[in-house]
Amino acid sequence: MKDTWAKITATVFYVGYMKPAPGTWGSLAALPLALLIYWIGGFWLFLIAIPAGYIKGYIATKWMTEGADNHDPSEIVIDEVIGQWIALLPVFFGAYWVNADVLGLWPGWVAAFVLFRLFDITKPGPVGWADRKDNATGVMLDDVIAGVFAALFVVLLAIIWHVFLL
Repeated sequence: MKDTWAKITATVFYVGYMKPAPGTWGSLAALPLALLIYWIGGFWLFLIAIPAGYIKGYIATKWMTEGADNHDPSEIVIDEVIGQWIALLPVFFGAYWVNADVLGLWPGWVAAFVLFRLFDITKPGPVGWADRKDNATGVMLDDVIAGVFAALFVVLLAIIWHVFLL
């Protein structure tokens, strides 16, 4: 039972087995999940879902990789989901702050997705440092950092758009 729960969680309902590029599929799966959480409980539930998902993902990743040679198998995509959610935080906060339709902020969704994938794939600086840790912390942490970088760039792009281009 523990193994089944860990596999469902770590692979995000088996999305991690989709080929090619399971990490990209995991990031794509994060989008409707984020929207569902937002629609159910608003910005604050979404905000709470990130650390809750991180903890659940860490435990599932640890169980799936315990004793294995590969500590970051490609089918584990819960880390991409959490990183993608972090990248979406500025978009969801913006919708909450101005009481806008979150889907109306679609350019922010696109920017968050593209930027997160860019940082997750290229692994600059601290993203690469975290990725080189051969444990569940490294699996989860590199995507958290990539998500933070992406979120910061989403904010920067929003400032440029709303202050200088509108």
